[in-house]
Amino acid sequence: MAQQHTTSLRLRLRYRFDHLVSGGTTALIGWLALACLAVVVPASMVLVWSDRAAPATLSGRLAAVWVSVGQTLKIGGAVGSPLYVLASVSLALVALLFVSTLVSLITTGINRRIMSLRLGHSTVLETRHTVVLGWSDQVFPVIGELMAANANQRRSAVAVLAPQDKVWMEDEISTRVSDSGRTRIICRNGSTTDPTELCRVSPRTAKAVLVLPPTGDTGDAHVVKTLLALDAAVPGFGDGEAVVVAAVRDSRNHMTARLAAGPTGHVLCVDDIVARLLVSTARQPGLSLVYSELLDFEGDELYAVAAGGLVGRMFGEALMSFATSSAVGLLHTDGSVTLNPDPGAAIGPADRIIVISQDDDTAVRADVTSHVEEDAIVTAGPRTAQAERLLLLGWNRRAPLVIEQLDQYVSPGTTLDVVALGEYAATRGARSVTAERSHLEVSFHDGDITDPRTLAKLDVPSYDSVIVIGETELAAPACGSASDTPVASLAPVPDPEARADDRTLVTLLHLRAVAEAAQRELALTTEMSDDGNRLLAPARDGADFIVSGRLISLLMTQISQSPYLAAVFEELFTAEGHEFHLKPAADYVRAGSEVSFATAVESARRRRECAVGYRLRARRATGPDFGVRINPDKRQRVRFLEGDWLIVLAES
Repeated sequence: MAQQHTTSLRLRLRYRFDHLVSGGTTALIGWLALACLAVVVPASMVLVWSDRAAPATLSGRLAAVWVSVGQTLKIGGAVGSPLYVLASVSLALVALLFVSTLVSLITTGINRRIMSLRLGHSTVLETRHTVVLGWSDQVFPVIGELMAANANQRRSAVAVLAPQDKVWMEDEISTRVSDSGRTRIICRNGSTTDPTELCRVSPRTAKAVLVLPPTGDTGDAHVVKTLLALDAAVPGFGDGEAVVVAAVRDSRNHMTARLAAGPTGHVLCVDDIVARLLVSTARQPGLSLVYSELLDFEGDELYAVAAGGLVGRMFGEALMSFATSSAVGLLHTDGSVTLNPDPGAAIGPADRIIVISQDDDTAVRADVTSHVEEDAIVTAGPRTAQAERLLLLGWNRRAPLVIEQLDQYVSPGTTLDVVALGEYAATRGARSVTAERSHLEVSFHDGDITDPRTLAKLDVPSYDSVIVIGETELAAPACGSASDTPVASLAPVPDPEARADDRTLVTLLHLRAVAEAAQRELALTTEMSDDGNRLLAPARDGADFIVSGRLISLLMTQISQSPYLAAVFEELFTAEGHEFHLKPAADYVRAGSEVSFATAVESARRRRECAVGYRLRARRATGPDFGVRINPDKRQRVRFLEGDWLIVLAES
């Protein structure tokens, strides 16, 4: 026997309504008219029959009902001959149709305009604003730093153009970036490589334009096309006062991007800068904290201030002429920069002094020569360089640059073991490292750095320094294959940089277990792409991380606010020239004695170096500064112990 099908009254009514709506506009209007009449006519009859002043005759009451219905439905309700009533109703219906159509057109136009505004197709009408072209994870630290830089300005604006939904971009920025304060964030939808759409953010009236490199293998090509589109949208843009700052990932595309940016544009190469910092930090643990402190806008930064009364005097005198600022170089009239000049170099009449200071108005002259304690200054001989054992875990296109940089700094006889999975270690790695090396001996080994068995075979604690880099070119292993790794069961990640960070986190987890088992702290330097992943890293507080995305964002923001810093950073992040070092404080002042920081500055000056801060070993694992103090008051007294470091700007 067939089961009886029962349906509730609610479902049957809903089905009837759906069928009614699907009948089209004509049927819907007809049924709507009948529904209105079914409600209005009975209600009008109730009103008339319940009215004490209603006509006594039936025809009079029916006429009153007609008048009420006509007024309710806006069709007049006139009474008279049938022809008169018909004409009146016809005119009322025509008027109703006209008014309804007009209201519909106005509503549609307003909705279209609102949707256009929500899509972000309108033109930004701002002047002296900052334009950010492109969308990636770097947009959040860039906007955050721009807001910090503009905190003391009455009104400022940042316009973002990207091929993303405007509302979605605004929601992402409000979620990932803290309160914008006085800075207004304006998002516009459009292609950064289309000159017409690029004009939506008014680059002609901007004070700075930042071109962010998108993720992926074609990111550098997109940056070049954006720079060309900017020149097409605003011919001669780079020749004006506005600053153009861009970044490319691959060093092979650096020169192409510089040509597209024009003679006054600034293009940063992510690979070169990250490789340089990885090597410098691996050799001097804690150096990444120094650069983080200098590059963000929350602490002390680099400024160029007028020489004033120091014109014609020697640069060595400038070192002792600021109590709360640290002089590190000179900015000349032609835009060139000299870092750590000879103490006997004269300061020209148009030169500006580059200082590390809390703000550009805090570099106040105050002679601190009287605070120097001669009896606390020591003269230590040069330390004998020794051969080291270094370990590089992972492989990507920056690895050859890291090896090349290491060879320029290490002592003869230093060995480097490179461990990576499959062809990247034994084949591609050996082919890519073709330059002759004079100091470094490199050995390649096949192994999965996320496998604890691989790390156990290496005897990691026996190495003087360990560098972990992201394996961005590593293909995901097939499920169930013999090469499955501990992260192979994770959900596939389309972004190679995100997958590389995932593998790095697993590697760090095993390295922490190795260090705990050996009861020894590893000298570890780690490269990551996303600053959010750094917060998840299983590493000790104050560990050295080179987060490429955040690092480049900070550099771009600093240059956009002070273009002369491009020359400063170019020297700091190249093999030639001067850079920051962490050197034993006991080589400058007497260990165990409490001395003024001016004494350390004077001791460094006699070595043709600029002392800008220190790091205390006892506080190296204590936040938020992890023992790093940049630009202390030179009158402040500090006790340096064995194992403490002095932060100096010196020749590489």
